[in-house]
Amino acid sequence: MIANQAIPLALYIHIPWCVRKCPYCDFNSHQAASDGIPERDYFEALLKDLEQLLPRVWGRRISSIFFGGGTPSLLSPDVVHELLSGIRARISCLPTAEITLEANPGSLEVEKFQQFCEAGITRLSVGVQSFSDQSLQSLGRVHDAEQAHRAIDAVRAINFNSYNIDLMFGLPGQNLSAAARDLEAALSYQPPHLSLYQLTIEANTQFKYSPPTGLPDEDTLADMQDLLADQAAAAGLERYEVSAYAARGQQCRHNVNYWEFGDYLGIGAGAHSKITDQTGVFRSSRPRLPKQYIVTAGSNEAFVNEYKLDQRGLVVEFMINALRLQQGFSLQQFSLTTGLECDVISEGISQAIKKGLLIQQGNRVRPTEKGFGFLSDIQLMFV
Repeated sequence: MIANQAIPLALYIHIPWCVRKCPYCDFNSHQAASDGIPERDYFEALLKDLEQLLPRVWGRRISSIFFGGGTPSLLSPDVVHELLSGIRARISCLPTAEITLEANPGSLEVEKFQQFCEAGITRLSVGVQSFSDQSLQSLGRVHDAEQAHRAIDAVRAINFNSYNIDLMFGLPGQNLSAAARDLEAALSYQPPHLSLYQLTIEANTQFKYSPPTGLPDEDTLADMQDLLADQAAAAGLERYEVSAYAARGQQCRHNVNYWEFGDYLGIGAGAHSKITDQTGVFRSSRPRLPKQYIVTAGSNEAFVNEYKLDQRGLVVEFMINALRLQQGFSLQQFSLTTGLECDVISEGISQAIKKGLLIQQGNRVRPTEKGFGFLSDIQLMFV
């Protein structure tokens, strides 16, 4: 039996529209119509969606809220304020709840930043990706380097509790010095949090069907990762997760909850939920198409897929998440969030320790420096 009240609960809100779909993006996002997005209909569907999930989490409190996408900054600040008010009217949120909204550096969105703060957003995540106009064009981004700089200047001038800069490396035509210049530009702002992702070619993306030319080779990518990690560390940012760097106390609490195998409600088109009750851990998802989502929200057709994780699924999913953290996990955390005894993972841990990929100190298990670069190999030991 799992003591689900002790497991943190977060809320994810998916906003599925973008100005234009990026060729590398495999998220559930759709180009907005020329006359805008149906935000009022979507707002009402989101609240119906939340209400349908509430009986499964009675008595629990929301520790963080995350507006992801797509491009959530396409929403009007008034709707964001109404939505946060509607959420608080339906479920208790911690007074210290972190509330993040992903934003692009486009001029129209930057104009809303102050209003988003006033609406209740405490943390902004700015999708810069690069400070090079050439790289931004190769990625199909709709902003340029000047807009990226203006967006960060705007965020720093507003009283958000924190903010994040999203950067990518391994871009078409990018060499080691160009990647370093991108990071230097970001670090010049002394950001409290930095997300640093390697460009990967995902299935069902434009890049998959029409690959870009001039991608760095594996050796160059490894050199980029090492150099960028060293630059971030020298600037006082700790690499606390595979792709996340933060100043002390500035880790993204919402994402940490994912990696620690906490629970979350997912509302919005294509959103996923993970909910623990006394009988086990359940996953469910919503229709991916915005029109279908709006029509079915709150009905029996709203759940596209719902299932209970078996023992193998619990172990695999826990390890896929928890081993992304540099600090790893405690054995108590494993038992708390999965309801399983630790002996079901003891063989995998022993095997990884012998290979120099994991280290165990008391009840805490974490990747070694070598293991942090071979997480896929470690995860296979628990399949």
